[in-house]
Amino acid sequence: MKELNERLNALKEELKHRKARIMIIGLGSVGNYLLDYLMSSADEGIEICVAGRNAEKLESDANIVRVASLIRGRNRSRIRVISTVDLNDIASIADAIASFQPDIIVNSSRAYSGLKYGSISWKNVRAYGIWTPLSIRYVKNIMEAYERSGSDAIVINTSYSDAVIPWLKSAEKAYPDFGSGNINHLVYRFKLAAGQMLEIEDCWNIDITFAVAHFHDVCISKEGHTEGTEMLIDMRYRGEPLPVSVEEVIARCGIPMPVDAKRNMMNASSNYEIIKAVLDAVREGKKTKLHCPGVFGEIGGYPVVIDGSGETVKAYICEDHFDMDAMRKKNRESIYLDGIENVEDGTLTYTDELLAKAKKAFGVDLPKTVAFDGIEKTADFIIREIIEKNI
Repeated sequence: MKELNERLNALKEELKHRKARIMIIGLGSVGNYLLDYLMSSADEGIEICVAGRNAEKLESDANIVRVASLIRGRNRSRIRVISTVDLNDIASIADAIASFQPDIIVNSSRAYSGLKYGSISWKNVRAYGIWTPLSIRYVKNIMEAYERSGSDAIVINTSYSDAVIPWLKSAEKAYPDFGSGNINHLVYRFKLAAGQMLEIEDCWNIDITFAVAHFHDVCISKEGHTEGTEMLIDMRYRGEPLPVSVEEVIARCGIPMPVDAKRNMMNASSNYEIIKAVLDAVREGKKTKLHCPGVFGEIGGYPVVIDGSGETVKAYICEDHFDMDAMRKKNRESIYLDGIENVEDGTLTYTDELLAKAKKAFGVDLPKTVAFDGIEKTADFIIREIIEKNI
C-alpha cells in the first residue's frame, strides 16, 4: 500500500485528464444519503459506483436518486451498479474494485445491518468499543481485496474507525486512510452551540481544533458533559479565541437527535466532506482542515489537513494548537472509557471494566484480548449472545 501523499499526488495528475471515480460499498442508509449528497453536488467531473449483492435494491435505490436529483436539476453524474459483491467473499470485492478502478472508496457496510449498536451498548455498558470486532469484520475483507486488486484508491471507513483502522495497521494489513463521523459530528455541534451563544450567524466559519475518541462523541452529544475528562479543544472566530466557557458549549451540545436511520445523515455528510476535501485539493489546489477518527492509523480522533495549495498535495495531522503526544494521550483516555485498553501488534485488548459490565448486563464472558485471526469468531459470538438476545 503506497503512502497517502504519494497516492494523492498521483490522483492530482490523473484527474487532469479524466473524471474522478467514487465507489460506495454497501448501500444502506449511510450509502444512500451519501449517494444523494454526491448527486446533489451536480459535479460533472465525477462518476459513482454503488456495489453490493442485492441487484434489485441497488438498482431501485440508484434510480430514485437519479430521478430525484434530475427533478432538482442536479443530475450531472453517472451512477454504475455492481451487484456481484459479497462482503464475505474477498474475490468478489477485488473483482469489483478492479472493474471500476475507483479513485476513492467509501466503506459504508455493516456486519449487522438495520441496528444502531449504541442502542444496546450505551444504556447497558456505557461503552461502544465492545462492537469493534463487528466494525472491523467487513472492512478487513475490503482492504484485503484492495491489495489483491492493486488499487491505489483513497479509502474512507464509516464504522468505529477510532479502533478499527489502528487494528488493521497494527496487524500490518492495508488500512483505510480516513474514518468518517464520530469526532467530526461533535465539532459541528460545537460550532452550532458557540454560534448560538455568541450570535455568530456564520457559525460555519468558527474554526475548531479538537482531539478526542468516540466515547466523548456519545457522552457529550447525549448528555452534555465529559465524564470528568478535560478536553483538548481550541475555538476561534476570525483568528481570535472565542470568549465562551468550554463547559457551557459542551453542555449545549446535548441536543435531541433521532436514533433511527435518519441519524446517518451525519455520517454520510462526514464522508461527503472528506471526498470534497480530497477532490478540492487535487483538482483546485485548496486546503481543508477536517476531523477524522483513525487517520494515519492513530487511535482515536484527530484534526487533519488536506493541503493542495503548494506544488504537491499533502495530508497531515494538524499540530497548530496541540502536539501529537498530548493528542495521543487524550485519545487513549477517551477510548479507555469506551472499553478499549489497547490496540497493538494485531490484537485488541478490552478494559477490565468493560468485561465486568458485559458480564453483568448480558451474562457473557468476553475475551480479554481478540487477536486478528479471532475477529470472525468473536464477531459471531457478539451477534449470537448479545445482539440477538437484546433486540
